[in-house]
Amino acid sequence: MYDLKELEVFVSVVNTGSLTACARELDLPKSTLSRKVRHLEEVVGQPLLRRESRRIIPNEAGRLFYRYSRDMLELASQSREALDELREAVSGELILCCHESLVRGWFSRVVESFMARYEGLSVSVQTRREIPDTMTDGVCIWIGPLDRTTLRQKSLGHLAQGVYGSPEYFARHGYPKTPGELKRHAWVDMLGWDRAGLMLQHPREGVYPLSPPTRAFTVDQFCVQGDAIADARGLGLMPHWLVEGRLNAHPGTLTPCLTQWQGPLLQVSLLYPHGVLPRRVRAFINHVTEAVPESWWVPEETPHFSAIPKNGTDRTNI
Repeated sequence: MYDLKELEVFVSVVNTGSLTACARELDLPKSTLSRKVRHLEEVVGQPLLRRESRRIIPNEAGRLFYRYSRDMLELASQSREALDELREAVSGELILCCHESLVRGWFSRVVESFMARYEGLSVSVQTRREIPDTMTDGVCIWIGPLDRTTLRQKSLGHLAQGVYGSPEYFARHGYPKTPGELKRHAWVDMLGWDRAGLMLQHPREGVYPLSPPTRAFTVDQFCVQGDAIADARGLGLMPHWLVEGRLNAHPGTLTPCLTQWQGPLLQVSLLYPHGVLPRRVRAFINHVTEAVPESWWVPEETPHFSAIPKNGTDRTNI
């Protein structure tokens, strides 16, 4: 039976490459670390580390044992969390931040079902148009790029996008038959995302770099974008899943065009603080993960184009 503390020391030494750095990380004397490593090698029955230049690196046996050591430490951590779940109550105030486009409908139902399961919980929901700089407690659901956040991230899925207009707009201006024809149409843009440049993808014809026209109406909310497109202000790129929900409430207000051409995928992310989380936060993370719609799942073979190109303008906040 391996000593978990010795496994933790061994993994830290491999990760840091030195006893000095390991001592700082674990707040233990170097002599204690050396003793624990030597005892672990005695238990294993062979050396695991060797010194090369000024670094300590694993030998062949050490590299193999390192992988199993990480797995054993992870299982030990999961078992501790599972036991904590049995004695820690889901109580207190849970702060939930959510991107404005998800608050109505899906997210509200997720929150209601969570509160029904844990009656002793107080929940505060905050609509966000920007990613929180920091969070000490709580969870944030976000759509779009996450380049600047320091929070922990968990992907919940992706929203596929297509080009939409209103029946009134198409009656006045006609349907574009190719992506190139979008240049002569008015465009309803989400915070300049589309002006930064994006790619449309076709299953047979490949990728088309789209540069929408300069006469664009720019908004900062998907609901406002949907209103503007429905009011015949122009065409726009919208997530199919959000359009479906809108059409359930307002049938016939939006119509797709260029249906074989798809826009970049928008990532839906779960953001939460680093460190040990209260049970109410861990419970909600599990709950919301189980409630992800199947339409957010993207097959492995589906190419993933970022909403913002690498050489485009940084649009971290929606």
